[in-house]
Amino acid sequence: MVISDMRLTPHHARPRRLLTRFRLWRLALAGVCIGAASCTAPRPPLVVSDPDPSVKIPAIEVAVRDKDRKAIRQMVQDLDNDDPAVRFYAIQGLHRLTGESFGYRYYDDDVQRAPAVRKWKEWLAGSEKASPATTRP
Repeated sequence: MVISDMRLTPHHARPRRLLTRFRLWRLALAGVCIGAASCTAPRPPLVVSDPDPSVKIPAIEVAVRDKDRKAIRQMVQDLDNDDPAVRFYAIQGLHRLTGESFGYRYYDDDVQRAPAVRKWKEWLAGSEKASPATTRP
């Protein structure tokens, strides 16, 4: 009986060590993941007036999804933004909310975009006179 007990001991000890190492690695990996996730800065609220494109663009998407016509004024202002991605999302949002584009192309230079931007500003002024409560923030 003593011999059979000795034979079982090494076989049982080895898996226990492997299992313990596996658990340690798993815990270490979980700790790294949790630590990395907690090191990110909190995301600011999504508002279309935020100057940061990483906030502005998702805010435009949310405004369009929610059919928030109060965001139209800011989107018209963003048609002159230096960042072409912001201009792209602004014109896409305006087109989806109003059905208009006025020939605006986000990739044109400032001079080429100017007539379409002027039309958008005229449209905005006219729509605010017609219904001030629906387009003002």
